[in-house]
Amino acid sequence: MKTLVNPPLEKNIVVNRLPLWRRISAEQLYWLLSLISPLLAVLTWQFICSLQIFPTQILVPPATVWNTFISLLQSGELQLHLKDSLARLFFGFSIAALSAIAFGIAYGSITTFRNYTYILFNLLYQIPIFVLIPIFILVFGIGELFKILLIIKACFFPIALATADAVKNIPKQYIELGQIYKLKTRAWLRYIIIPSTLPPLISGLRIALGRAWLILVAVELLAAGTGIGQMMELGRQMLRLDVVMVGVFITGVIGFSLDILLRLVEQRFISPALSARGK
Repeated sequence: MKTLVNPPLEKNIVVNRLPLWRRISAEQLYWLLSLISPLLAVLTWQFICSLQIFPTQILVPPATVWNTFISLLQSGELQLHLKDSLARLFFGFSIAALSAIAFGIAYGSITTFRNYTYILFNLLYQIPIFVLIPIFILVFGIGELFKILLIIKACFFPIALATADAVKNIPKQYIELGQIYKLKTRAWLRYIIIPSTLPPLISGLRIALGRAWLILVAVELLAAGTGIGQMMELGRQMLRLDVVMVGVFITGVIGFSLDILLRLVEQRFISPALSARGK
C-alpha cells in the first residue's frame, strides 16, 4: 500500500534541517550583531585590565564600574542626578521644538518672512554653542536658565531647518489641491503641511535631541549643582574614575535610548499614517 506524504510536513522537516544561521531572519541577525559588538568591547576592556598595564586608578575594571553603578543606584544618588538632567533636557527641548516648528513653517512658506530673517538666522546658526557659554554665564549666571538657553540653542536650528526644508519640498499637487478647495490656515496645517513635513521633522528632532543631550552633559561638567555631568565632575575631583565611567555609560545609554524612542515613534505611528494617506 502506497503511503502518502504530507507536503507541508515534509517542507517543515526540510526547513528544520537547515543550518541555524540560515533560519535567522535579517532583523534577528542585525540585533544579534548589535549585541555582540558591545560584548566584545567589554571583554577587550577586561582583558586589558587583567594585563595590569595601567594602574586600577586609571583603568578601572568593568566589575568595579558595575559595583559602583549598583551602589549609586541603591543610594538614590544616580536617580537624583538623572532626574535633574532629563528635566532640563525635556523642558528646553519642548520650548525649542515648538518655537522652531512655528519658525520653520513660516520660514519655508512665507517668502517675505524668509527674506527678512535669512541673514540673522544663518548668522546665529553658525555661532558655536561653546562660544556662547562665557557670555551666558556673565549675563544669566550658572543657574537653570543658563542651561535651558543652551539646550534651546542646540535644538532650535536643526529643527527649524528640517521643518523649513520639508515645507519648501511639499509636492505641488498638494498645494494646488489646497488652493482649489480654498483651505483656511488651520486646514492647511492639518491636512497638507503637518502630514507632509512629519518624516523630515522627526529626523530633525532626533538630531536635535541627541545634540542637546551631549551639550547638556558637557555644560553640567562646567557648572551645575546636580546632573549626570556634575556627578562625573565630582568623581573626577575625588579621583573616582569608576564614578566617571558610570556617568559616561549612562550618557551613552540615554542618548541611544532617546534616538531609538523617536525611531519607534516614526515607525509605529507616522509611517503607517502616511501610507494610509497615500492610499
